Amino acid sequence: MLHIAYIGLGSNLEDPRSQLQHAFVDLAGLPDTHLVKRSSLYRSAPLGSPDQPDLSSQPDFVNAVAKLATNLTPQALLHALLHIEHEHGRKRTFRNAPRTLDLDVLLYDDMQLHEHGLTIPHPQIHLRAFVLQPLLEIAPDIGIPGLGQAQRLLQACQGQVLERMADAV
Repeated sequence: MLHIAYIGLGSNLEDPRSQLQHAFVDLAGLPDTHLVKRSSLYRSAPLGSPDQPDLSSQPDFVNAVAKLATNLTPQALLHALLHIEHEHGRKRTFRNAPRTLDLDVLLYDDMQLHEHGLTIPHPQIHLRAFVLQPLLEIAPDIGIPGLGQAQRLLQACQGQVLERMADAV
């Protein structure tokens, strides 16, 4: 049985736009998985917490969301995403550090799951315009299990600046 999963993509190092374009290809190549839809690319400033290094010195992020139809379990999907990140040179130096590629399982069907290393829906999905806006672009009526309609959640993120990037030629 096919499951619908939404994946958040982000990068702010080593040509972020290219990183995401290649990641879409990698997602389409996952076993037992089909890339159904992908959002536009969006540019946003880095978000973080007060205990982090100066965010103003970090480059902007490029973000997107992909919709997948997959036979992979949530855990197998996460494992595959971590492998793709590794192939793109992802290093985890500190929380919300600059990165070549970040792939997150945002949603998996209507599942609510909390286990070591994997929480669905993504625990910060409702706080991030750079996730909600591209998600709504490809799934305008989507609801977030346990949280409500994504459109309403996006309204609470109004202070976050997000710029839709022009498509590459």
